[in-house]
Amino acid sequence: MTRAVVFDVDGVLVHGYHSRPDEHERWDAELAKLGINADRFQREFIFDIFVKRVLIGEVPMIEALDRRLKAFGYKGSSMAVHDLWLSFDCNPNTALIDTIRQLRQHPDVRLYLGTNQDHTRAQYLWHVIGLKTIFEDMFYSARFGRTKYDKKFFAMADERMAPTDEPPLFFDDTQKVLDVAAKAGWDTVHVTQDTDVTTHPWIAARL
Repeated sequence: MTRAVVFDVDGVLVHGYHSRPDEHERWDAELAKLGINADRFQREFIFDIFVKRVLIGEVPMIEALDRRLKAFGYKGSSMAVHDLWLSFDCNPNTALIDTIRQLRQHPDVRLYLGTNQDHTRAQYLWHVIGLKTIFEDMFYSARFGRTKYDKKFFAMADERMAPTDEPPLFFDDTQKVLDVAAKAGWDTVHVTQDTDVTTHPWIAARL
């Protein structure tokens, strides 16, 4: 019986700098070298234009950086800041990814991604990190014009997945997102460690 298995990216397949104190400190230090205060960048860029407009595809990432970086006193290239961001925030969880690659061999399994991403980072994850070699498609917020906190996100994903015999099985590290997915009829699993995936009965039976 075929089934769509959908994975979140950040906090599940990829560890960002926020999950590691040493990397967070290095990120702050690298921004400081550019003359950018990390707390202010998070407050005035990440929690503002990035979350409100970039993540849902209304404003391209580079355009958003162009608009805001000068206010921080930065006079360099927006592309350089963007490259720095990607280099710190895309650390693959290789152990879990290798397990999912093994899971992909089972004929019952159809693999997808469901994630909040802007267009540029989605492409980076797909092509550079190489998630395209494992997953059939990536459903992401900038593509759908809404985040995973919107029930319609999951309806749009349903429309794009191949027909299967059971509800999608969704692994995510954010309970509020899982609550929305459950209301959309998906089976959900809260991921706090890799074993939440590997010991799930449906998954374990196919590894």
